[in-house]
Amino acid sequence: MSHADRDDVRTAADRVGVKPPGIREFTPRAVICGLLVAVVMGASYPYVVLKLGFGPNVSVVAAFFGYLVLGIAFKNFNRWENNIVQTAGTAAAQTAFMCVLLAAFDMLAARPGTTLAVTLTPMKSFAWLSTAGILGVLMAVPMRQHFVVDEKLAFPDGVAAGETIIALDGEGPEAKKAARALAVAGLASAAVMLMTEDAHVLNWFGSVTAIGTTVMMASGVGVNWSLLSLGSGMLVGLRINLSMLIGVVVGWIAVPYLLLDRGILSPTFNRNDVLLWSMWPGTGMLIASGLTALVLKWDVLKRTFTNLSARADGASFPLRWTAVGIGLSSVALIIVQKTSLGLPVWVTVVAILLSVPLMLVGLRVLGETNWGPISQLSNTMQAIFGAIVPGNLTVNMLASGTTGTIAVESEALMQDYKAGHMIGSSPKYLTIMQILATPVGAAAVSWMYPLLRSTYGIVGDNAQLSSPISRRMAGFGEILVQGFGALPAGAVPALVIGAVLGIVLAVLESRKLGWVPSPTGIGIGMMVPAAVILVMVVGGIVEHVWRRTSPRTYEVYLAPTASGFIAGEALVAVIIPLLVVLGLLSV
Repeated sequence: MSHADRDDVRTAADRVGVKPPGIREFTPRAVICGLLVAVVMGASYPYVVLKLGFGPNVSVVAAFFGYLVLGIAFKNFNRWENNIVQTAGTAAAQTAFMCVLLAAFDMLAARPGTTLAVTLTPMKSFAWLSTAGILGVLMAVPMRQHFVVDEKLAFPDGVAAGETIIALDGEGPEAKKAARALAVAGLASAAVMLMTEDAHVLNWFGSVTAIGTTVMMASGVGVNWSLLSLGSGMLVGLRINLSMLIGVVVGWIAVPYLLLDRGILSPTFNRNDVLLWSMWPGTGMLIASGLTALVLKWDVLKRTFTNLSARADGASFPLRWTAVGIGLSSVALIIVQKTSLGLPVWVTVVAILLSVPLMLVGLRVLGETNWGPISQLSNTMQAIFGAIVPGNLTVNMLASGTTGTIAVESEALMQDYKAGHMIGSSPKYLTIMQILATPVGAAAVSWMYPLLRSTYGIVGDNAQLSSPISRRMAGFGEILVQGFGALPAGAVPALVIGAVLGIVLAVLESRKLGWVPSPTGIGIGMMVPAAVILVMVVGGIVEHVWRRTSPRTYEVYLAPTASGFIAGEALVAVIIPLLVVLGLLSV
């Protein structure tokens, strides 16, 4: 399902399902399969995020994995059990999204003159992400009634997951076709990955073929031979893709010529040199447009704060459990951050309090636009903590990372609530499954990230996983400590110009003008490698043409095909580091 300009999104989003009497959903097999899917998705999703610079539709992928895992072992499972499994996969992947924090710490540690007072070992990362993630799940529980039931926000990823679960339910031919499409696409994506130099296996051809002028090739403009990028573009939709293409033209083509002409870039520059400059106008656009969109909806945001309801039906997670859980997980987070990371107690308390408005803002934007702004809003948290604890880079990164981890987990839960609302699942069981799966995702990313770092590289000119989100977080942290003098020449005016354009585009976007490009898409396009974006644009074109020319096959095959493209490469990328550790493969 495309994320952009779908006429049927609102109709699907308004669907309310009913579970037949006697149907069991929170079964032992659903829990076991869910935890298995959580391990797979928690381990594979960091590669996707670090490669693309954002996290693509994960709820749909989790739904297909749930169908496959349940279908392999059992023949009589139901859609409500699949919703439990899908919830586990989504929770683990959202936790794994915070690999961007781990990468940001590595980038800062590699820069000369930068001092960090903490080293994130796998065990420290696991404890930190687990406690913050569980707290995020529990803090989001009371918001379901408002966002999902009362306001009926779209949450398109959740709708897509719900529609997928419904389509895969039973033994019908449509479900079997979708499963075959997922399998074939996954095998094709894995095969392409194995052939490129990124995999360090066959090395038949390079992962990127440069195109254009000498300057463009030095900037990394080209074609990324990756079906993962193609599948991500198919799920994002054409409008966002074309907006990202604008960002590519500006950030990776026009900017290098400008910087060379001004003598800011040396003639021997590479794409990382370009990124260190273009990330600032892109970041300005992302943050300014996101905050402007919230200001324009201040009346709705105000209702969000004032109308949060304590109403709960019998199937909801009890609010008394929620309150006790929030208290216990808050204490656990305070202890972990004090004893393991050295963060003062009062800073953790402030971070927890600030995560509430961050969560509410993020859920509002996600529900209406299907784009989670947590990474952009985390930069705002960095600025706040920069003012509260000036000059302390370690505290800044840890505190803002804590608010982001808490808030990002709420996004996963709300998408799951939306899918469950469509098919009649019990919110109580979805919440419990999220709580169980969050530590699984934290463990997977904590131990998989070091393997990805050593195999593919995070820092340096030859790094294959550039993680623009991490670069932005690390760059903001340095600026807040060193001041704007640490920025490259001309970056401050570019930051201001990007912010102004972001505000203008956000205002125009709020007026529902279909021809206005997405400021979020433009900002992302200026920071994600151009070769990746260009292939995603092709995926967006494929999605658009397919939907227009063959709606019937589109509905059956688009989501599983795109999900397979994403899953195939991501799983190979996970298996290769494991083989290296076991001594079965040398790179």
